[in-house]
Amino acid sequence: MIQDHILSTVGNTPMIHIKIEKFKNIRLFAKAEFFNPTGSVKDRAASYVIKKLLVNKEIDKNTTMIESSSGNFGIALSAYCKYNGLKFICVVDPCISPMNEMLIRAFGAVVIKVTTPDENGGYLLTRIRKVKQLCDEIKNSYWVNQYGNPYNAEAYFYSLGGEICDEMEQVDYIFLGISSGGTITGVSRKIKEKFPGAKVIAVDIIGSVIFGYPPQKRYIPGIGSSMVPDILNHSKIDDVVMMDEVATIKACHEMLEKYNIFAGGSSGSAYAAIKKYFKEHPVDKPVNVVTVFPDRGERYYSTVYDEKWCLKFIENKSEIRCGINGD
Repeated sequence: MIQDHILSTVGNTPMIHIKIEKFKNIRLFAKAEFFNPTGSVKDRAASYVIKKLLVNKEIDKNTTMIESSSGNFGIALSAYCKYNGLKFICVVDPCISPMNEMLIRAFGAVVIKVTTPDENGGYLLTRIRKVKQLCDEIKNSYWVNQYGNPYNAEAYFYSLGGEICDEMEQVDYIFLGISSGGTITGVSRKIKEKFPGAKVIAVDIIGSVIFGYPPQKRYIPGIGSSMVPDILNHSKIDDVVMMDEVATIKACHEMLEKYNIFAGGSSGSAYAAIKKYFKEHPVDKPVNVVTVFPDRGERYYSTVYDEKWCLKFIENKSEIRCGINGD
C-alpha cells in the first residue's frame, strides 16, 4: 500500500504471539507499538489529538502547542505538529536522554528545559508549572495535557483498543503499563465494552505515586508518574502489579535474547509483571493474555541496554545519578 507520508502509517501495528516457558496455560499476545512512525504508541495520541482539535476548531494554524514531556509523547507531538504546520514548545528536564532531546529538536520543536526539582524530588510538577506559565504568556496557545485531556484516552479507545478487539477472539487478561494514563484509560474501556469479563491489570513501577505509594527516584522512562493523572478517573482497572526497575532491566534483556524483541523499559515491566502475576495467581486452563510494548529499545541504549550502566545500577541504585527519568 502506497502512503502519502510516513506519518500516515500510524496504527495497525503487529500483534505478536509469545510463548513463555513454564507458563503453558498463558497464551500471550503483544501489540508491537514500536512499529509506529516515530517509534512508539504515542503516535496514536499525537496524531488523533491534533486532528481532533483542528477539526473542532479548538486550535488553528497559528496556535502554539505546548506540552510537558521528556520522552515519546514529546517526540510524537514534535513530528505531528510539524506535519500539520503548528508551532510546538516541549518542556523537558535535565533527565531527558540525549537521543530523545535530539529527536524532539530534529522534528522542529522549541525545547525549554526546567532545572529546579519539584517537591517530590523529580521535575514533572516543575515542568507543568512552566507549561502553565507559557500558556499565560503566549496568546493563542494550547496545553495538550496528556494527563487530563479526554482526547488522549479517546485516541486509544478507538485506535489501539479497537485494533486489539478486532484481532482477538477472546481477551481474558490485559496488562498495560501506566504513566500519563491515556493508554490504559482508553484501552481498558474498549476492552471492557467487548470483553466484559476481561481483567485489566495496570503495571506500575516502584517510586511512582499513582496508586498511593511514596515517591522515589526512578531511572527508566515511560512508566510511572510523580502525580496521579486526572484521566485515570475514567479508567477501568481491576488490579495493579508494582514492578522494580531491576526486574524491568532483566526482562528487557530476556525478551531480546529469547524472542529477538528489542523493546523499551515499559515493555520489560509489562512482560515481567505478567510472569509475576501468574506465578502468584496460577491458572488451571488456557487463557488469552494481551499486553502492549510501547516503544523500541534504541532509546534506552545508554541505560537498559548498556552493560556497564546495568551492572552499576543493579549493584547499587543509589550510585546512579540522573539516568533518564521522564514522565
